[in-house]
This record gives sequence, C-alpha cells and structure tokens, in this order.
Amino acid sequence: MSKFKFNPRNDTLKNSINWSKLGFGRYFADYMYISHYKDGSWEEGEIVPYQALPIEPAMMTLHYAQTIFEGLKAYKNPNGGANLFRPEMNAKRINRSADAVVIPQFPEDRFVEAIKELIYYNREFIPSGEGETMYIRPFIFGSSNLIGVHPSKEYTMIIIMSPVGPYYKDILRPVKIKVSDGYVRAVRGGLGSVKAGANYAASLKASDIAEKEGYSQVLWLDGVHLTFVDEVGSMNIMFVIDGEIVTPSLESGTILPGITRDSVLKLAGRLGYKATERTISINEVIEGIESGRLTESFGTGTAAAISPVGLLSYRGKDYTINNFEIGPISQQMYDTLLGIQYGKLEDPFGWVTRIDY
Repeated sequence: MSKFKFNPRNDTLKNSINWSKLGFGRYFADYMYISHYKDGSWEEGEIVPYQALPIEPAMMTLHYAQTIFEGLKAYKNPNGGANLFRPEMNAKRINRSADAVVIPQFPEDRFVEAIKELIYYNREFIPSGEGETMYIRPFIFGSSNLIGVHPSKEYTMIIIMSPVGPYYKDILRPVKIKVSDGYVRAVRGGLGSVKAGANYAASLKASDIAEKEGYSQVLWLDGVHLTFVDEVGSMNIMFVIDGEIVTPSLESGTILPGITRDSVLKLAGRLGYKATERTISINEVIEGIESGRLTESFGTGTAAAISPVGLLSYRGKDYTINNFEIGPISQQMYDTLLGIQYGKLEDPFGWVTRIDY
C-alpha cells in the first residue's frame, strides 16, 4: 500500500524522450514528490504528475536564493529492481544544508521513503545502457510571497527524477580543468560546504569562461590566499602522490562533504591504498606533476562518479597528467564503485538499498 497519496497522470512522458541520446538532466520522469511546510510542520506529501509550478513574482526564493538541493541516483540491478546508493547520507546532508540557510529540517526517514516510492512509480524510466542511471534531484525552497531579507515562513520540498546518460560524453576520457586564480567560490563561514543554490551561482562566471576556453570544469582554490586546493565545480578532487591518495581536508568549511568522496576514501583502505585528507597547495600539485610524483588525479561526485583528470591549466600553462590517460587507481575506483552501485560486485559496507518491483 502506498505510504503517500498518489495522483496518477493520464499520459506518459516516455514517448517524448530520445532514449538513444539521453544526455544529462534533459528529460524527466512521469511523477514527482511534493510536500509543503506551513504552520510549523511539514505535510506528509504526495506523489503527483511532473508539472509546472504556480508561483508569484514575489516568491522569496526568486529574490533571496533561499534554496538547497541534493543529488543521487537509482541504478538498474541486473537481478531485477533498482539500487539506491547511501540515500541516508543525502537525507542527512540536505538537513545540514537546510541549517545553513535557515530552512526547517525535513524528516530523514520520510526523505528516503519518498525516494523509494517515487522510484517505484517511475520504474519504467530507469535506463539500462552503459553508464545510464536515474538521476534523483530533491530540493527545498522558501515559498512565501513577500519582499524582505529574512527567512521564508513557508517552504516546498520537491523530488524529481531524470533518466540520464554519463555526465561526460566519453565516460572515462580524462577531462581538462582550469585552475581559477582570480575568481573564488567560497570562503570560511560561507556556503561552500553545502548544496545551496547560491553556492553554485557563485561558480558560474569562472565556469563559463573556462568552458569557452575548452576546459570541462574549474578547480577552485581557497578564497583568501588563492593557494590551497578546494574542489572542482561538480566534484571533489583527489590526487595520487607517491602512490598515496590525497584529497583536500574538509576542515576549511569550504568544501562539500561529497558522498562519493567519502565512499572512495573508505574503499581505498579496503583496496590497499593509503588515503589522506589534508591541506594541499596548488604549488605542490604542479610540482608533483613536473617531478612525476603526482601520477593521477580524479574527481568524485554523484553525477560524474569517478572522472579522471588529464590536464590542469594554471596561470596560462597546461600541465598534462599521466599522458592524458586514465590511471590504474582511477580505473579500479571506477570499476569497484560502479560495480557495487549496480549490484555486480559485493557490497562490503552495506551501502546499497535494494528496491524490488
């Protein structure tokens, strides 16, 4: 029996999808979950057809960006049904983001249950091609209609789903990244460590410039000294230096605590690698590439999974990593992580939530 009220649609969006060219975030599944916060509590919520929202011009988030989001995926299991990967971590993280921008906490168990039930109703939208998944986007925004710089009194939580292909067209082709030495994204005490819309808006200018110059992403440095590595626009960053996996520490408060990042750090020990979280300067990275001590770099994130980095551009000079080829550790992490997510490999950590239908 359905936990949430269900409002069926009379048609389907399946026929409008080009299944041979999914891209990323272009198409959307039939149903979404929606819940409203009013008078001090969240409604149970309901599952309704994917649809446009009625909003007023004075809706506060349009003016003051009080909005947060999450990202996770459903993977088609070869034995039937679908897999969710550590959804409880997303439930906790969206509430950390909520706290940062004064949004009421959303019940974590309801968050996970809503996603599981929504997957059931959207099950025919989970693709089965290589690298294809169902991307899940929960988000919350202030929905009061009032002009004035203060927290909204009402909020809306929505979860939508999108059948997607790989985030990058060539799944494991190394990407080219430009190091930003002029623009900054976040500083200590700001929104760098949360998935708030304003955090990502702050990244768009430098990302747009980098894309026009032929780079896939921007590598952000700390916002004070422009010296220490933070993260890439859509993913955390890792380096292999003298055989050790090194990634920037979260202590600065300017780096998103990525779920894929955490998973790779835990997998590293099981696979026999030393992994260290610490401060790392861009000079150490460049010197490591030039000396040959830095042999690989890869990004980690829900959208891109494991994305090898083949080139860094810093202050007008390009530095090629591992002959612009994926390295053995990056490949092993990719194979192991996706093997667990798709249910093809043993899940030693109990990360996967199986959904049968």
